[in-house]
Amino acid sequence: MTASADRNMALIRTAYQLVESGDLEEAAQLLTEDFIANVPGSPAPLRGREIWRQGTKVMKDAFPDLKIDVQDMFGVGDKVTVLVHMHGTHLGVFQQFEATGRQVGYRSVEVYRFDGHRIAEEWVAPDLLSLMQQISPTSTGH
Repeated sequence: MTASADRNMALIRTAYQLVESGDLEEAAQLLTEDFIANVPGSPAPLRGREIWRQGTKVMKDAFPDLKIDVQDMFGVGDKVTVLVHMHGTHLGVFQQFEATGRQVGYRSVEVYRFDGHRIAEEWVAPDLLSLMQQISPTSTGH
């Protein structure tokens, strides 16, 4: 691994810690100003720090105790790929579902591209089907 790959992986870990702590403003500073988010369900990439902050705030509002456990991470060139397990308590509205108070967990595969010392782009593939099944009114949790 190269020094830049090590630096980029450390930056991702810092970003995850900031998200967990709820410091979304500081986390957004780790992104380039023209940050690009490639997310499931969006016909085109989303652009900008503010879009990222808004989307992340929705998750933190719904799951205020969100924890991001890195299962595996590797970096090559200007990219880092991460396998994460996210878990938390459903205490706020998420999508169309009111808070259930349930403990939930789901996995995500995430790829980040760096430009210098900032995150320039992300591709995320969270297992939203699993998450939605856990918070569905007909579910008994996980």
